Amino acid sequence: MGSMTDLRQHPHDDVLDLVERTLELTLDRSSGVYGNHGGTAGFRTDQGTWLRLQWRPTDRMHGQSWTGTECASVLTSVVKPELMRAFRWNDRERGVVWRAEEMTLITAPIISLSGSITDDPRLSDAWWKDLASSLGALAGHSTERVCMSQDHLSRRIAEVFGEAVNTAVGEWTTAHGDLHWGNVTAPELCLLDWEDWGRGPRGLDAATLWGFSLGVPEVAGRVQREFAEDLQSRSGKLAQLLFCANVLRAHARSGKAMPFTEPAQEASGRLITELSS
Repeated sequence: MGSMTDLRQHPHDDVLDLVERTLELTLDRSSGVYGNHGGTAGFRTDQGTWLRLQWRPTDRMHGQSWTGTECASVLTSVVKPELMRAFRWNDRERGVVWRAEEMTLITAPIISLSGSITDDPRLSDAWWKDLASSLGALAGHSTERVCMSQDHLSRRIAEVFGEAVNTAVGEWTTAHGDLHWGNVTAPELCLLDWEDWGRGPRGLDAATLWGFSLGVPEVAGRVQREFAEDLQSRSGKLAQLLFCANVLRAHARSGKAMPFTEPAQEASGRLITELSS
């Protein structure tokens, strides 16, 4: 059948058939939603649940992302889907390992398919309160998982900004690790996609959401106000500078500007000044 590259391009009805037989449910295949890179797919089931399917090449298994949802099942006071059951198997013909996870169905839509916004989603005060509560509960959870290391942060910032600032992070908390507008729902909040969660710089999640909000200044400002304590800490400012570095690095490589590219360039100068003082 050839090597897998993208679920959107490779036939996989036999895989869905196997999932249905093993879990004794029926997938609504017309409801399929595929990840941006074709590494995941999701379907409604006749049990009123959601089935998430993912694959990895057998020679490139990444333990942290592979077990993220399962490990996140221990988290409390965080608004997220609940994992009900999962199974995995080796597909030697395709040269991949599959993982199927049945979880509670979240009916509220995600806010942005692209992950960034160009218009104000007009979220309620209750939504922002729930977000702050969930991130606060998550930050206090103890884990050995790491979503952002000191080495990675320092290397990425130095690649774009050189030795402009001391990148040593002084405060670490537990974070979602990929908190953009494609991983949150509204009008009811739910935090999705728990592949990358783990320890990171204080303010990492708020900094990421702020960065993906830069195309809409009033929303970026709301993020700054809601999470001012974290984002005004030195670690929070480093997390913001990391986002800017990633944006400018991607722009330099592709030449493609995003809604947050120019604002990130402007914000980086301010952050470097503040971190250098």
